Amino acid sequence: MSDSVNDLKNFVKKYNDLKSEISKVIVGQNNVIDKVLISIFCEGHCLLVGVPGLAKTLLVKTISDVLGLEFKRIQFTPDLMPSDIVGSEILDENREFKFVKGPLFGNIILADEINRTPPKTQSALLEAMQEKSVTNSGIRYKLSNPFFVLATQNPIEQEGTYPLPEAQLDRFMFNVELSYPNYDEELQIVKQTTNNQEIKLDKVISAEEIIFYQNLITKLPVTENVLNYAVKLVTSTRPNQKESPSMIKEYIEWGAGPRASQYIIKAAKCHAAINGKFSPDIEDIQAVAEPVLMHRIVKNYKAEAEEISVNSIIKSIL
Repeated sequence: MSDSVNDLKNFVKKYNDLKSEISKVIVGQNNVIDKVLISIFCEGHCLLVGVPGLAKTLLVKTISDVLGLEFKRIQFTPDLMPSDIVGSEILDENREFKFVKGPLFGNIILADEINRTPPKTQSALLEAMQEKSVTNSGIRYKLSNPFFVLATQNPIEQEGTYPLPEAQLDRFMFNVELSYPNYDEELQIVKQTTNNQEIKLDKVISAEEIIFYQNLITKLPVTENVLNYAVKLVTSTRPNQKESPSMIKEYIEWGAGPRASQYIIKAAKCHAAINGKFSPDIEDIQAVAEPVLMHRIVKNYKAEAEEISVNSIIKSIL
């Protein structure tokens, strides 16, 4: 027990060191950084949604630098093919086929503007995100461990885009919306980025330590009342449930599935751990519920017509 207590204390210190190092480059966005790091320590994937210029790509690159992991960026475009990200077979000098691995074989994969590529290429990520492996010509290739997909999406420029299908969206643990910085933060950003000062980032944590802390967080116990609260919260988003709130029945077409309950508990464990707690409580569930449910709830036509947002619906059931 004493070892677990010390391990948790070390995790909190490492986490704070990570945030301190990231803040050298990224100004503000504390909530976003927390959610991305929580998804990493829960072996999940994260979808970052925000207008251009909010440093989505820089955030992912900075996090990969301080984590000491292999970073690969894939710029998603309409002409991108599945083989461009997974890899393909080529004929080598011995006239034999050889599999050349694509950029998917890394630790942190930045899927930049993921909705700009057709579904055929988007679906190439499905197996990788769920099974952490890819199959080519009947042969299965394991991906690196740890492995995370951090995808970005622009919410305003929808011309020429391909919305992610629900099956693909469900693979992401979090859907995190980035907002504009406040005045003071923007002032600091401008000062920091308009001079020739070079910022040196230190690697805070290794791949082996990340895997160790992932296992540590998984082992954290959860009380029965917290489990019940999380599951009731998720089931209340389904309009066909008798006990669902009237707002859900009126404005929701489809609610969240069981994977949302799993992710909420996982994320709540990590949220508790970074705050020095040995078990998550109701407050931890509430802190992580919104980004887990955001992309798993489908509004109906009435909600669209009355401009009811998914955020407001989630807040009402919380």
